[in-house]
Amino acid sequence: MTLSPAPQLIKEISQGSRPALARAITILESTRTDHRQWAEEILESLLPKSGNAIRVAISGPPGVGKSSFIEALGLHLVNLGKKLAVLAIDPSSPVTGGSILGDKTRMEELAKSESCFIRPSPTSGALGGVARHTRETLFLCEAAGFDVILIETVGIGQSEVMAASMTDIFVQLHQPYSGDELQGIKKGVMELADLVVITKADGDAKTAADLARVELERAISLTRTEAEEKADVLISSAHNNIGITEVWRKLENIYASRTTSGALRSKRKKQARSWLQQEIESELFDLLSSHPRYDDMLATTVGRLEASGEHCGRAARNLVRTLLTQAP
Repeated sequence: MTLSPAPQLIKEISQGSRPALARAITILESTRTDHRQWAEEILESLLPKSGNAIRVAISGPPGVGKSSFIEALGLHLVNLGKKLAVLAIDPSSPVTGGSILGDKTRMEELAKSESCFIRPSPTSGALGGVARHTRETLFLCEAAGFDVILIETVGIGQSEVMAASMTDIFVQLHQPYSGDELQGIKKGVMELADLVVITKADGDAKTAADLARVELERAISLTRTEAEEKADVLISSAHNNIGITEVWRKLENIYASRTTSGALRSKRKKQARSWLQQEIESELFDLLSSHPRYDDMLATTVGRLEASGEHCGRAARNLVRTLLTQAP
């Protein structure tokens, strides 16, 4: 029996060790039974030490410059003396299951900083633009003493909902010259975004960025009531380091305001409940799919559906109830 590395990793992560943190995250992402047990041991010990960082999700369509923006913001934070963790969620390779974009290589300058920890993680088939264990990874980073956690999601859409469900502030990136794309993302921006940042606003694109800002501000004002918090729209350029200071100042103000009002505490409480529900659903599926009769009953049920046209919902309900009442 392999001796658990959890006690040593817990000690080293509490002392801020980045190699220990990286190894613990690898164990978190593993599907091995012994690794899952070690991961639970690590999390249970370190969760009380988490919760003290500003959690920010950053999303946007492909090509908007998420990595460039995060590097510019990250370098600014490091220069301010902050300890920063960047969780860059990549699409998975269909061959190896690993990350295929390599965001760490695109944040070359930031990756050199001793005050920054960058972790590319594959989605591994998980829906929502975030990896399955992103939330737990975030907690481990907080326990290791990082002040700010940035989560870079894959694309936009469902990823917005998932990222918002585990962070304090959601930032939506947009770029000039997007045309009809702006119309397509307006609804998500207006409902979820706490801050909208227009990227690549330099050179000839500056005028287009100003026009996009006006349109986004108008859209937000028309869809949010007087009582609802309005999302500001800022303009930035990672290449020329324009607007980065203003973005961080706004993030700090949002976090401070929500902390003082109690809104942050309430938000995190709701997120914990949502996380519990997701874990219950995941555990139930694992329980059902590991039942020795699952594959046979599934095949029989599918055959019956094809032959008789039985309602799929009823068939699923009967299958679940049968498996739950027939413990292996």
